[in-house]
Amino acid sequence: MRSLSLRRRWLPLWALVPGAALAHVADGPPAAGMAALTWSADPLVISLLVIGGLLYGVGHAKLRMRSQLGRRTRALQGTAFAGGCLTLVVALVSPLDALGGVLFSAHMLQHELLMIVAAPLLVLGRPLAVWLWAFGPRARAAIARAVRARAPAAAWRWLTSPTVAWALHAVAVWAWHVPRLFEAALHHPAVHTLQHWSFLLSALLFWWTVLGVHRVGQAGAHPMLSLFTTMVHTGALGALLTLAPVIWYPSYAEATAWGFDPLDDQRIGGLVMWVPGGMAYVFGGLAVAARWLARRQAPGSPEIIARP
Repeated sequence: MRSLSLRRRWLPLWALVPGAALAHVADGPPAAGMAALTWSADPLVISLLVIGGLLYGVGHAKLRMRSQLGRRTRALQGTAFAGGCLTLVVALVSPLDALGGVLFSAHMLQHELLMIVAAPLLVLGRPLAVWLWAFGPRARAAIARAVRARAPAAAWRWLTSPTVAWALHAVAVWAWHVPRLFEAALHHPAVHTLQHWSFLLSALLFWWTVLGVHRVGQAGAHPMLSLFTTMVHTGALGALLTLAPVIWYPSYAEATAWGFDPLDDQRIGGLVMWVPGGMAYVFGGLAVAARWLARRQAPGSPEIIARP
């Protein structure tokens, strides 16, 4: 009987493997009924994914023909971007969204997919440079002039400075887990969409400072420090959720509809942030350290990740 009980408790986790979704909003308490695990068809999300993918495909094909950067490197960048887009589909379109309306652990998995899987893969795909090449010469020159103007360039330098990007990501993670804001996101579509955009955009800026183009002298210390401190503070939040003696979010108090004890559901959600999330920052730190050591051994060698 104990084995059957444990199997029933962990069964919902297997439903998290195939997918995730965009803006799940609880129309009432999650236990008001079993959520229909259907795929999301949000037109904005689908449109952005399709347009982004098409532009990337065109730009990538042009760069493979024109750029001196090795075809293998271009292939790796394209694979990373495709992996990031696929993760977005999993996190924003698939049935995980509906499941996140009844299980906190599913909701946490959705957010972690956005922040520690999709964001770094998209950054490694170098989409900004590739998208630019999807346009014709005149349009490309006009866009380049516009983004190099004083105000946009200054704003971009500020947003991609390590301290600012780190702080924006940290604020997004902690603020949206405040019970009142988290509950508001569960019950209001606009707030929940804002929550997801905050997680994704702040994570993109964060991983850009870690894996993207770095200023002189910034190649090693700042990325590793950003990764370590983010691992510490997100792990602390995950630990608080895991070890909390009470439920933080009342909307998940009826998780028993899926065979979960609500407090156990919260603890599993905390573990999702604590363990897989922490490991993602560890792996990122190892990659940055390896790149930094390689550059020290061969100061004149090009840095693959930092090239457009």
